Amino acid sequence: MSPIHIVTDSTSDIPAEVRKRLGIEMVPLKVHFGKETYQDAVTIQTDEFYRKLVDSKELPTTSQPSPVEFVDVYKRLLEDPDAEILSIHLSSALSGTYQSAVLAKSLLNNSPRITVIDSKSASYGFGMLVVAAAELAKQDANQQDIQDKIRRMRGGTRLYFLVDTLEYLYKGGRIGKASALFGSLLNIKPILTIDDEGEVTPVDKVRGHKKAVARIISLLKEDFADQPIHLTVANGKAPDAAQELEAMVKENLNAADSLHTVIGPVIGTHVGPGVIAVFASRA
Repeated sequence: MSPIHIVTDSTSDIPAEVRKRLGIEMVPLKVHFGKETYQDAVTIQTDEFYRKLVDSKELPTTSQPSPVEFVDVYKRLLEDPDAEILSIHLSSALSGTYQSAVLAKSLLNNSPRITVIDSKSASYGFGMLVVAAAELAKQDANQQDIQDKIRRMRGGTRLYFLVDTLEYLYKGGRIGKASALFGSLLNIKPILTIDDEGEVTPVDKVRGHKKAVARIISLLKEDFADQPIHLTVANGKAPDAAQELEAMVKENLNAADSLHTVIGPVIGTHVGPGVIAVFASRA
């Protein structure tokens, strides 16, 4: 069986130990604080990033990897003449990362051994797809079986972000001005998701954190009822809130297993500190 290498980018927010265990290749996006440039999850980690984010007078900017960075990774992996690559990336509606990967493939003569997928999701919403693909690759599944699996998972995955403020999404151009203003009034907590087109979409606006968490539980119950789920909870500098959310999900839904991760620097630039998120798929 030809080896299949799984490639992703840093916005998948997969814990480093999981990437290492499964042999997942990660191409980092970049975060720019003024003239300082950092590689997401490589030269800047979450704790340092959120400290700098809070202290910074200006919102940092982010940028996708260049096609050349993908070419370097693809060429190295394809040194084995039997190897194939499955490269899964952040929604093309949110970043040019997917396009960079596609261009890299074209620079390698559109090699049929490289498959690039637009996840139409963000953070661990597609991180869980990457992990599933890597686990199947370890079991010597073929390319088509892996793609079929992640396509089914993508259709059955739900994710909800509870952001502390819409300020960062507004400043980063990911959500409209009116929504940002409304979210700042009356302690309104916006609940967001990623829609089928891979764009950030509001699900509801609830007054107060506790009611917002309760609404997320209600949404998950509508999605899954009593079905067993794979559960992942993530946070951006809000571990206590994430633990509370996880406990409530486990109390009200049938979680077959659970994982913790953090919202990394690039996603964190756009959602801000205090974000918590839940990712669930059918077990």
